[in-house]
Amino acid sequence: MQSQPHVPGFTIRWTDADGDQSEEHAGSEARGFRRRRRNRHGRGLRGELMLPNLPGFRTRSERFDDMVLDSAERLQDMWGKQLDGVLFAVDEIPPNLEQLVATGNTAPMGSYTPGGRGEAPMITVYRRVVEQGASTREELQDLVHDVVVEYTAEMLGVPPETLDPVYRRRYQ
Repeated sequence: MQSQPHVPGFTIRWTDADGDQSEEHAGSEARGFRRRRRNRHGRGLRGELMLPNLPGFRTRSERFDDMVLDSAERLQDMWGKQLDGVLFAVDEIPPNLEQLVATGNTAPMGSYTPGGRGEAPMITVYRRVVEQGASTREELQDLVHDVVVEYTAEMLGVPPETLDPVYRRRYQ
C-alpha cells in the first residue's frame, strides 16, 4: 500500500489541553513522546511492570531503608527512652570519599553526629559502602544491623555487646 506524501487540502492541527488550536503544531510536525496518548504501535500505554504488592516493586535503596528502620526499631524496643529523639538516616556515600580513597583510608560504613542547640543526635548509615561489604542479602541485613548497633553504642557510651546481645554472633 502506497502512502501519499501530501494530499492537497488536508492538514492536521493539534489542540492544546485547553482546546485551543495552535498554528505551530499545524502540518506534519509530530507531538512529543509524553504527549502521545498511545505508544507507537497504537496499543495504548503500558502499565506498571511490577504490581505494588509484590516484593520486586521496591527499589534496593527502599529495601535498605527498611533494614535500617528495622534495626532502629529493634533497638528502640530494647532500650526505649534512651533512644527517644535519635534520628536514623541513610546516605549514599560518605562525604569526602574521594579524599579518603586518595589517602588510602577505608570508607566508614556510618557516622554519628551528636545533637546540640535544639538538634537531635543523628546516626547515618552509608548505603553504598555497606552494600559493598556484604555478598548476600542475609549478610547485608546483618551488617546493617551491626553498623546501627555500633554507632548507637558509640552515642550511648556503652559497648555494642551490651546494647544488643546478638551483636556479631551471627557471623560465627
